[in-house]
Amino acid sequence: MERRLSPAISGRGAQGAAVPTRFGLATREEDGDWRDYMEQLVAPGEGPPVKLRTEVTEEFPKTILSFNQSPDVPFDRSVNAYRGCEHGCVYCFARPTHAYHDLSPGLDFETKLFAKPNAAELLRATLAKPKYRPRPLAMGTNTDPYQPIEARYRITRQVLEVCLDARHPVTITTKSDRVLADLDLLAELAERRLVAVAISVTSLDPKLSGKLEPRAAAPAKRLQALGRLAAAGVPTHCSVSPIIPAITDEFMEEIVQRAAALGVDSAGWIPLRLPHEVAPLFREWLSVHYPERGDKVMAIVRSIRGGRDNDPDFNTRMKPSGVWADLFRARFRLACKRAGMGKAKFELDCTQFRPPTLGGQMRLL
Repeated sequence: MERRLSPAISGRGAQGAAVPTRFGLATREEDGDWRDYMEQLVAPGEGPPVKLRTEVTEEFPKTILSFNQSPDVPFDRSVNAYRGCEHGCVYCFARPTHAYHDLSPGLDFETKLFAKPNAAELLRATLAKPKYRPRPLAMGTNTDPYQPIEARYRITRQVLEVCLDARHPVTITTKSDRVLADLDLLAELAERRLVAVAISVTSLDPKLSGKLEPRAAAPAKRLQALGRLAAAGVPTHCSVSPIIPAITDEFMEEIVQRAAALGVDSAGWIPLRLPHEVAPLFREWLSVHYPERGDKVMAIVRSIRGGRDNDPDFNTRMKPSGVWADLFRARFRLACKRAGMGKAKFELDCTQFRPPTLGGQMRLL
């Protein structure tokens, strides 16, 4: 794979901002704005490039609960308090969702974010409906609920407060140790068997993590967060994902071993997925950071995906095939056996559900 000649974009995962046209939206045109000439603002060798700043737009949707009927995911409903994610994980399968709004799944996905300040209010109203029936609510499916802007908005915390008030089960997936800011709520939910938390750990190399997922918590902090959650009695899961062949798979066994030593209940792995615009973004990232092994990485990826960059089919997209996939599967199984850890099935309790009070007033008991 040829190395891209232009320098890496520091502090960001994606290395480009091409806007897709698969939805037939109007093509952007230069309008003379200074952003059209960013590359010309600083002459080569005369200073650092202009930094991309994160912009947050507040939006107020009419609904917040999303339902799905996918046969290969363990939840049927989810809440996403934000759109886009500042963590900037280059491999994120949710990047293409920004294309729905004529925004780039690349740099726009991690720099042009949307917050939903009324999420908790909408959830409370939904759970209070007479015909609502509870099942575990997933957070962190399309955006990280504990990305950096959560420190300012605290929308995830507000949603958890509604779940606690309603005794509604909830699961969380994150790459951030900011989850510990809500340890008080999580511990109380855990006492009632109403929560499980998964933290993704991709590698143990902070430099590699800084390239792959530049604004996510460092690997050591994620492991520490897993340990503190487990110590507080919160059911925890270490997600070794995604497994990127010839980039992150070397850390698989040690991540499992360290998680087990911290008292983590469960571990699992997910192979790299490259849907839609994520595939060219990931190839571009390889050309910037690992051009010498880019072809090897993609050859293995294609070998476990039936000769394609991505397998979109239900029931097979999570189950790679081929020699390399079998090898990863065997290695992970052996690592869990040696660590005395398996993949737990967390049974959350839906029987305690009670419709929440409206008007923002929480119960005292």
